[in-house]
Amino acid sequence: MKNVHNIQSFYFVGIGGIGMSALARYFKRMGKEVFGYDKTPSTLTTTLISEGISIGFIDEVSEVPTILHPESSLIVYTPAIPKQNRLLQHFSSEGFDLIKRAALLGEITKNTLCLAVAGTHGKTTTSAILGHLLAECGMPVTAFLGGIVENYNSNFICKGHEITVVEADEFDRSFLQLRPDIACVTSMDADHLDIYGDASAIEDAFQEFTALLPKKENLLYQKGLPLEGQTVGVLESADFEAQHIRIEDGSYIFDLKTPTITLRDLQFYLPGHHNLFNAITALGMAILAGSPTDCLPKALLSFKGVQRRFSYKIKRDDLVLIDDYAHHPTEIDALFQAVSEMYPKDEKLIVFQPHLFSRTRDFGAQFARSLSQFDEVVLLDIYPAREEPIEGITAAWLLEMIPSKKKQTATKEALSALLKSSSCRVQLLVGAGDIGAEVQKITNTLKDEA
Repeated sequence: MKNVHNIQSFYFVGIGGIGMSALARYFKRMGKEVFGYDKTPSTLTTTLISEGISIGFIDEVSEVPTILHPESSLIVYTPAIPKQNRLLQHFSSEGFDLIKRAALLGEITKNTLCLAVAGTHGKTTTSAILGHLLAECGMPVTAFLGGIVENYNSNFICKGHEITVVEADEFDRSFLQLRPDIACVTSMDADHLDIYGDASAIEDAFQEFTALLPKKENLLYQKGLPLEGQTVGVLESADFEAQHIRIEDGSYIFDLKTPTITLRDLQFYLPGHHNLFNAITALGMAILAGSPTDCLPKALLSFKGVQRRFSYKIKRDDLVLIDDYAHHPTEIDALFQAVSEMYPKDEKLIVFQPHLFSRTRDFGAQFARSLSQFDEVVLLDIYPAREEPIEGITAAWLLEMIPSKKKQTATKEALSALLKSSSCRVQLLVGAGDIGAEVQKITNTLKDEA
């Protein structure tokens, strides 16, 4: 494997992916030639093109830039790219070096102070808060993020190269490619059973990941997980603990107790105990990384959130529209806790697009229970992503399992009219599939008809 910093040209197969695009931005900023392919244009690919990155959308060898040569170029891809992709087959047959996104991230970060955020839920928000805290406190940080952070309108923060913040992704065991110096594990719920088979295999992988750390004290983890390090807790005793939590004007006010200091009256605007947990974890990692503590309260206060993570699209007396990426029952439970805490007296409608046939099958009963907490439930068709359909596993199958009176399936085209006719003041658009592309259309329609 060549030294990645000596390579002149990078070609990203699947450049529109949130993790891939952050890497593309990194190498563009380093003065490299950056190219890419994706199946379909998106807001993200349009932004990358505006930043000077050349992107094609046709899977044909004729589209490959002539500047690419095996000795001076690197081809980056993700597990989501199908093996029959013509571009990948071409690069492989022509002697180009090919590397998975996770391995490239490991190469970039290995000579830095690497802060890795792991967990089946909360990675993006926690790493975004952490990257923001370090940047605001003047630390020399580069952060590769899995979402668009409102403060930067980007999934990439670059204030120096000595510290890196990365999401340690458990999918495909990618996080084992990293060499973390400081890490956290926010959660270890069963997920990606198509990869792991069962929950014990997921637990084994997380324990293998945490064993990569130089010392166990550099691990922060959710209290109760079978790990060794320092614990994080909300409303429970832990090494890093939120105390005296209250809500004032739509934000949390709390004290952060750590093993060495207590920071008082911190203010944080993201709703939900899960987000408060993410903030405590990020604060703890920033402290372990040597961040000056006197700047942390102001930095936390200024964090504006991540797009599609409890993102307010409309906030009126008659309608609250919220967009969220939740795609696992635990995440839907956390979303319900957050929205109930903020709007305890209002009826709530959820539009949910299940993500993956296998996940819907594996967690059908849990999805049904989680969704039934809402007053009205609307299901879209399952978003397949990388999968082929599984016989009998459909949105209608999931709907049958939900013990609610007000429930239905719907098409994306019918959503605006359906939401407009609902009596629920609080409405949520939820899922990790292409429902995200519908959010702005629905928002515009409901605003226009106000």
